[in-house]
Amino acid sequence: MDRRAALDRIEELKKLIEHHNRRYYQLDDPEISDAEYDGLMAELENLENRWAEDSAAVDSPTRRVGAEPLPTFDTHPHLTPMLSLSNALTEQDIREFNRRVTSLLGPDEEPAFVVEPKLDGVAVNLIYENGSFLRGLTRGDGYRGEDISRNVRTISSVPSSIPLRRGSSGPEFIEVRGEVFLDIESFRNLNRQQAEAGKPLFANPRNAAAGSLRQLDPRVSARRPLAIYCYSAVGAEGPGFESQWSILQTLGTWGFPVNPLVRQAATIDECIAWYRELEERRRELPYETDGMVIKVDSRAQQQRLGAVSRSPRWATACKFAPVQATTVIESINVQVGRTGVLTPVAQMKPVSVGGVTISHATLHNQAEIERKDIRVGDTVIIQRAGDVIPQVVKVVLSRRTGTEIPFVMPAACPSCGSRIHQSEGEAAHRCLNMECPAQVRERLIHFVSRKGMDIDGLGEKLVHQLLDRDLVRAPADLYSLKRNDLAGLERMGEKSADNVVAAIEASKNPPLGKFIYALGIRHVGEDTAKILADRAGGVWELGHMTLEELTDIKGIGSIVAESLVGFFSEEANRTGVERLLAAGVSPRKEDTGPAATAPLVGMTFVLTGTLDRYSRSEAKRLLEDRGASVSLSLSKTTDYLVVGKEPGSKLRKAQAMGTTILSEQDLLDLLNRNKP
Repeated sequence: MDRRAALDRIEELKKLIEHHNRRYYQLDDPEISDAEYDGLMAELENLENRWAEDSAAVDSPTRRVGAEPLPTFDTHPHLTPMLSLSNALTEQDIREFNRRVTSLLGPDEEPAFVVEPKLDGVAVNLIYENGSFLRGLTRGDGYRGEDISRNVRTISSVPSSIPLRRGSSGPEFIEVRGEVFLDIESFRNLNRQQAEAGKPLFANPRNAAAGSLRQLDPRVSARRPLAIYCYSAVGAEGPGFESQWSILQTLGTWGFPVNPLVRQAATIDECIAWYRELEERRRELPYETDGMVIKVDSRAQQQRLGAVSRSPRWATACKFAPVQATTVIESINVQVGRTGVLTPVAQMKPVSVGGVTISHATLHNQAEIERKDIRVGDTVIIQRAGDVIPQVVKVVLSRRTGTEIPFVMPAACPSCGSRIHQSEGEAAHRCLNMECPAQVRERLIHFVSRKGMDIDGLGEKLVHQLLDRDLVRAPADLYSLKRNDLAGLERMGEKSADNVVAAIEASKNPPLGKFIYALGIRHVGEDTAKILADRAGGVWELGHMTLEELTDIKGIGSIVAESLVGFFSEEANRTGVERLLAAGVSPRKEDTGPAATAPLVGMTFVLTGTLDRYSRSEAKRLLEDRGASVSLSLSKTTDYLVVGKEPGSKLRKAQAMGTTILSEQDLLDLLNRNKP
């Protein structure tokens, strides 16, 4: 790239970043992910450093913070500028930050650090005059912010006054900076309400929090459970303000919420260790975090290090791998599942999300596509739900060209050509042909899976070959396979064939719960199958239960009960079970398992918040080892809610329902008293 081309690209990037600043900071409706924005900013910084460092305009996005405040709100100046933070995208970047800090301080002055989770929320400045709350401002352009005082006052955790030390009037003005956010559960509830009201959905909790803070009617803000964590106080000196750590402690004593996951770190290696741990724990947290902030602890050192145009030299934001990205839908295809449900799947231009390349995402059903107005050719924001399942968050309507094509569910099954049915009041479209090849294929894959019959060596590819060669057409056919049937298949020699035949034979005596799950009954998952196996003496006893008998079982609702009765009322399904039993499959009742002897059998737990001693998955396993059921959501059948740090709205709901609430220590005591 020559100088002319570089300067042209610089101007292009300036305009592009200004556009995205307005979408993000002013309209709360971004068109690109944070990672893509960071990439544009990094490119501009690199080009300016190389080609235009001396002549870079003072109004370049690299020299400024945020965007101009909206004219809708009154504006006020910050008493001190609200700067942004430089980004560290890798561990090498973190070490480079440390190298810059130590080189500026000198060889004889090793800095200590404070590390804090970087919440994906909205930065605010809370100004107190003589100890009383004066106003709340958004970041704005870093020098002036929008006056959102009326909305900030609706956040119950923001103190209306500061308890100044006895005998001291304190400074006239104090600025307390923090991050306003919505926890994940509240965000989901808000989007559910938006959908029910026919309103646009928020792309993520950050946009929901920003939209809530910018309401012209504070009563709307008050109905949304906004929370805040505070991370700095500007304007106060003396005892309690010598370091970042002491500032956080002082804020806590004043009644400001401070994130319990802040840590002191003596070295940069300790910072990196906590960065790694926090990235592993991020999916367990009740709020979204997109990284970690490292700050030099000593305020004296902070003052000596100073700042560049838009960020302090003594702090950096260490970003995690992005969980959202922008891409284009190239086509929408329809897949047929084992229960006959037709699922539209978006095929997209491949993009990296959270370190994983994503090229497709389920769109669930026609109603969901219409609700989000998703079309072939649309630019969309996608994310990995729970850091695992790809999903389309929203369409970037401003990118529409008019050439996008609406999706229509086909009238015939794409696998067998049968007519498609849709029951009244149900979103799903179904193929009712029990011999539909796609359904047979998916049912077999489900049957042999680890959670099902757990037939070692009989994976998805081998199931495809068996069906393509017409060696099996139903689960019972597996039990008549011989070595010669398998030996001629791809990557299947005689020894491998013997192993698969032996694994099929070994699967004939499964636990009843695994057998029930393997049948692929609609709405019957692994945990539900275990509950049914605990009550039923055998598969036929289950098959003869009435709706009333099934719904009397704790943990079994009317939907599951109707599905079970419907399954066993179908002659083809009864014949399939009879063939399995005739082939030698003999499910066993686990009388000595947790259902019979475990001390917490019959009890249902829900976990919320962050536990210190265990991860959520470890606590779930320990409870299930003792016979308990662990659910994701509260209901009238929930016996206990286990509450960790930052529990969110589940705690309020449990209190309203009268559910017994356990602390983490209560849980430890319960587990120790009830060892399996």
